[in-house]
Amino acid sequence: MDAEFDARLRGGDVSFDARDATLLRTVDETGSLNAAADELGRSYARAHQRLTDLEEAFGPLVERTRGGAGGGGSELTEEARDLLERFDRLRTEFDAVAVVEETVVDGEVRERDGELAVVETDAGQVRALVPPGATAVSLTLRADAVTLHAPDDAPGADATSARNRLQGTVAELDRGTAVVSARLDVGGTAPLVALVTADSADRLGLAVGETVVASFKATATHGTPRS
Repeated sequence: MDAEFDARLRGGDVSFDARDATLLRTVDETGSLNAAADELGRSYARAHQRLTDLEEAFGPLVERTRGGAGGGGSELTEEARDLLERFDRLRTEFDAVAVVEETVVDGEVRERDGELAVVETDAGQVRALVPPGATAVSLTLRADAVTLHAPDDAPGADATSARNRLQGTVAELDRGTAVVSARLDVGGTAPLVALVTADSADRLGLAVGETVVASFKATATHGTPRS
């Protein structure tokens, strides 16, 4: 699962993102792909190729006319306007959910290697970025930095840069249209919160009571001194 939560719509192997939405909106404003490319400081050839890729994945997006009394130009199709509306709804939901969800746990520093430390928490040992000299810390982890795996499919610790791995049980699910917030019982006093796309949750078969493995990078886990 992808832990990066910039909004994207997928059409086969093609992802529609904020850069693509900007291109379509600029075509709508300027009346042509050429003018839109100039306005955005992009090459026409690349903008044209990107539009071709998007139309192969999502259907006709720009209707082009040549010459005539109006001089020709381009305008968005209904498919394009529907795509932009879907993208805006997705981005709104991501903004509303992903920004606020965090897990905070207390722990004690056991080992240190420069800015990185091994912190003992009630859920197990966690590698984190910890300020020099701190021994008692509170660790903060954003929900969108957590990746979930089925226990049998979880990669080994040496096979991924996400060196922190905690096994737990799904205690609660909050499903939106595009994203799912999962609260996991990992043996600590506080649940570990993970945010995944609805598609990823469906592929994983995420359900209350199911066992999952959560992985996350040490660099995504930040410790602050605790008095």
